[in-house]
Amino acid sequence: MNRRQLVIALALFPLMQVANAAGVPGAAFVFDSIDGAQIGMTDWRGHPVLVVNTASLCGFAPQFTDLQVLYDTYRDQGLIVLAIPSDDFRQELGTEAEVKEYCALTFGLDLPMATITHVTGPTAHPFYQWLAETQGFVPGWNFNKVLIGADGIVQGTWGSGPNPMGDAIRSAVEAALAG
Repeated sequence: MNRRQLVIALALFPLMQVANAAGVPGAAFVFDSIDGAQIGMTDWRGHPVLVVNTASLCGFAPQFTDLQVLYDTYRDQGLIVLAIPSDDFRQELGTEAEVKEYCALTFGLDLPMATITHVTGPTAHPFYQWLAETQGFVPGWNFNKVLIGADGIVQGTWGSGPNPMGDAIRSAVEAALAG
């Protein structure tokens, strides 16, 4: 493990493991779920997680199909695919209910999904602020992808173009699953 990986691991893992008195995972890595609950990264400790900022009206929205296929292909091996709808690029539907219905009916999505969330700028979710600070990675558009390994280390980041079922992402997912 090189120095940068160690710094990232030390930054991520304590936050993923910290719980407040109520037993809720550290606020920096908790998303509100589109289903009304909370999605805590600590729930998936020991599993690789592909986090993708999404937008229903984006030209890259057909990638929802491949995100679901990726999830279906590797979920039994431990992969989590987390969709983070965002209107930061002005291409998301108006409400969480609309997003959930659109994604379920159009793409058959059943992967975990957050509420509409900021991923850029000063109001970005703390997870995305952490990515910007530690990785220099800020989504430049919708469908940017970040693979967090089971050990909490960022395994890869991709912009909008790479397909979730393409060789680059699948290879990284398989490597992360292999340990």
